[in-house]
Amino acid sequence: MFTNQNPDQPIKEASAIMSSLQRDQQEAAAVNAREKLKHLIQPQQYVGELWSLNYDTAIVQIHDRHRQGVGGIPNQCFLVATRIAAGPETQFDPLAEDSSVILLRVLDASPLPGDDEAKRIRVEAAQRAAGTETHWDSQRIMDAYTANLLSFAGVKCRVIGTFYLDAINGQRDNLRLKFGGDISNYYPNRGLKVFKPHEDALNAIVNYRDEMRIQDHPLGQHEVVVGRVRYASTDRGLQGVDSVRVHLAPADLLSQKTALFGMTRTGKSNTTKIIAKSIFQLRFKAGASGRIGQLIFDYNGEYANENVQDATGANPNALKNVWHIHQDGLQEDVITYGSVSHPLDPGRRLMRINFYGEDPVNLTDARAIEESYRMIQVGKEIINHALQDEVGGVKYITNFLDVDLAPPDPLDGSVLTRYRRALLAYRALLYRAGFQPPPNLQPSTRGLFGQSVLNALARSLNDPSGGHTSAAVIFGTAHPQWGQLADAFLALRDFISRGSATGYAAFNQNYIQNESTTGSPWHDQRLEKILEMFYWSNGPRLLGRVISQHEVTRNRDYTDSIYEELVAGRLVIVDQSAGDAEINRKVADRVMRKILTNNQRAFSTGQIPPEILIYVEEAHNLLPAGKEEDYSNIWVKAAKEGAKLHIGLVYATQEVSSIQRNILKNTANWFIGHLNNTDETKELVKYYDYEDFEPSIRRAQDRGFLRVKTLSNLFVVPVQIDRFTV
Repeated sequence: MFTNQNPDQPIKEASAIMSSLQRDQQEAAAVNAREKLKHLIQPQQYVGELWSLNYDTAIVQIHDRHRQGVGGIPNQCFLVATRIAAGPETQFDPLAEDSSVILLRVLDASPLPGDDEAKRIRVEAAQRAAGTETHWDSQRIMDAYTANLLSFAGVKCRVIGTFYLDAINGQRDNLRLKFGGDISNYYPNRGLKVFKPHEDALNAIVNYRDEMRIQDHPLGQHEVVVGRVRYASTDRGLQGVDSVRVHLAPADLLSQKTALFGMTRTGKSNTTKIIAKSIFQLRFKAGASGRIGQLIFDYNGEYANENVQDATGANPNALKNVWHIHQDGLQEDVITYGSVSHPLDPGRRLMRINFYGEDPVNLTDARAIEESYRMIQVGKEIINHALQDEVGGVKYITNFLDVDLAPPDPLDGSVLTRYRRALLAYRALLYRAGFQPPPNLQPSTRGLFGQSVLNALARSLNDPSGGHTSAAVIFGTAHPQWGQLADAFLALRDFISRGSATGYAAFNQNYIQNESTTGSPWHDQRLEKILEMFYWSNGPRLLGRVISQHEVTRNRDYTDSIYEELVAGRLVIVDQSAGDAEINRKVADRVMRKILTNNQRAFSTGQIPPEILIYVEEAHNLLPAGKEEDYSNIWVKAAKEGAKLHIGLVYATQEVSSIQRNILKNTANWFIGHLNNTDETKELVKYYDYEDFEPSIRRAQDRGFLRVKTLSNLFVVPVQIDRFTV
């Protein structure tokens, strides 16, 4: 029988093995980090020497031979400067101050100290070559020694930042590659070798992501290709950058603001499709957590419908067909909405409701009453939004906007009767405005007009047209026609408003004393405000503005349906290319308010709000203008509070100045195409380092040529965006 003299020995051995494995992993990571830093330095891409440096700019001396050897030095191209030797066997102290790579961006030419003399020599050489077939730089005109000296030129660069190695938790063998958006120190009398990165090195630079930022979001490690590096409008292949693909981290857009600016036909819509596609693809990479709800307000109908810009074939390149991109894609994951039907979109859902609502079966069931009359309240909200701009001191409109059609407690019989009477008047007003009533909704006056008021109407003291008498007959009929009711309510308004002259005042005083259980008059303010709309000819006409949103068969608010689709992670496209522009704006406001309210409710009750990304095409039609300061606007609230509520906003328009500055200041992601005037570029250069790109943005008109800054990429990258395909 054997006994273990040291029972802790296996544990110690296991611990030692684990420690050894951890050390091996750390050493491997450190070696990998060192290789990543060295990888940025390509000896064959040497271009010159950095001889002047400060915290913001650098001047590089480049010889024509080296310039030619790397395919040229275009404006805005990246360069790297370092003291690390470029050889493959190079060893260096990873934590030494000089063990870093400074990232530069070319801005323009810069004079060298001897440039005045060089200019004189070039002018004299050009004079000697004048009128001949020989160029002034040929050896017949200029000797080789002089030509070599004059081939050096200065290039001014922006200091973008520094790639360096960082010791994790102070452990020298546990390193990671990091990027800082500045330089921590410089020595004016130390030279740095300068290289023009291409292929693998350039790929590592433009697609660098800080590990900590990636870890901030559960989807942060996922990336998609959106285009390639492009430095200039003159896009020559000899630059050697065509193969460098630029990646986008879709998580950068979630809960953030994203701006797309550029003139018409410069690639904004194509970029929007690329972004929406990248978010949609997450469901195939990350499972349920990658199902992000997306909502697009499609101002021109270019996402919901195939058009002349889309390729033909089985799956035209309209965004609504994006579900085809994967074999597991589901057509039901893309939903289209619109105010009108479309011949090529039979599955489109119409953004309409039944303004009349429906009557509950049981008038004592509070929940049934609330559910039945819900659409009436939604319809009234839509009408209120449509009439807000018409108020302008018009009292009868202001009063009507104040009417609340929320149902009361059904146990209070008197209050419920007054509510139903006002509701009948409101429905009759809808009919007068042209809203088609549901065929199964039969108007009923039962219990709403007592014999005393009918007698008072019939015996009116001043009824020259006989309207009061007719109203008494109509209100005394159990189920009159809607048109009859509209006429009767107009007469009732006259009967009440001319109280003493018609006898209503005497009737009402008697009612208060002998019939009212609460001491209240026969009519309440709600009924009075509704009746006033009958009197003014413009009243029903104003309601008719939103008649396109009425559908007798709809008994559910489309904003509820849209929100449910978004929570389920679907792509919802709202086609706003048809219908009245003002109504479309109000519809978008209602949908936005629903999303904000519901996500706010989830947040305030300790739940995690669903991730939702909203796109606004032609954003100047929905978002507040640049000079507006109305911070109560629903879009401003969404922009300011969206991050904590998991609401992202992507807005696209032609002019930077057309968007409220408060929104611009909270925008993290920028996609900038061609802008043709300095008014707009002056607004743009206030953000990040777009000042470096201002001349190029005004000159280069190439479609899809954008300057891109995203949340996890710490500097602007010039990109040729891919063409969207399904």
